Amino acid sequence: MELPTWLETRLMQVCDLVFAVIPQQTPTLEKLGECKIISHRGQHDNQEIFENTLTAFDHALETDGIWGIELDFRWTKDLYPVVSHDPDLMRLYGSNTSISETKLEDLNRICPHIPTLEEVLQRYGGKLHLMVEAKEEYYPQPEKQNRILKELFSKLKPQKDFHLLCLIPEMLELVTFTENSAKILVAVFNEKILSNISLNENYAGLGGHYLLLRRKLVKQHLDCGQNIGVGYPRSKNNLFREINRGVEWIFCNDAVGLSSILQAELKKAQSLVVEGSVN
Repeated sequence: MELPTWLETRLMQVCDLVFAVIPQQTPTLEKLGECKIISHRGQHDNQEIFENTLTAFDHALETDGIWGIELDFRWTKDLYPVVSHDPDLMRLYGSNTSISETKLEDLNRICPHIPTLEEVLQRYGGKLHLMVEAKEEYYPQPEKQNRILKELFSKLKPQKDFHLLCLIPEMLELVTFTENSAKILVAVFNEKILSNISLNENYAGLGGHYLLLRRKLVKQHLDCGQNIGVGYPRSKNNLFREINRGVEWIFCNDAVGLSSILQAELKKAQSLVVEGSVN
């Protein structure tokens, strides 16, 4: 089930407003320290700074407390992976250019803002944790495409430096350049199905909206040694709720803002520990 973008956005806003006013217990210093903030498509507003661009990722890199970035990739006609969420340029750039039907040289001329996956890996690999989402699309030469990806990621270590994400289980089966322990399925109203697949395939964990991933399901994955990633908390109470549930990966549309909240709470918790040791 997939909702229209406008409806999904409105529902997320309502959820954020509700959870922002529900008081939550302050997590322990240890729990706060384990929380990892991930900038969803970089720090962007899609007016002056566009998602999935080097500028958006640079803002994340320059902000204290942001652990990683999430990015999406698609293939050009001549089989270069480029960083883009959408299959075309209409939503962001007002062009009906289809990425899969356009060669890289032409894409660069039409829209120089779109970086190649190689550029992003070289610029941020080892500096930020990379949550790389393979978008659902046709792979005309899967063996060649996997060889390309394997070479691009060759200097990075799975799990330590990057994870591979996808909403579609079949895509994670198609993209074979990395091991299952570095793969994450992202649920959209199909969390039970993807949860079972993730556990059976020994994936790294499961992702999804915080409202969909219920406490029992979260605990099941944590008990099996897998991680949970949720999107997209915006408030302190919402952040605390997820940390208290054992969620480690927090995907954010405003990672700078949420990181500021987390850093402030870490300082408070650290000062309390110091005061307690003195007394």
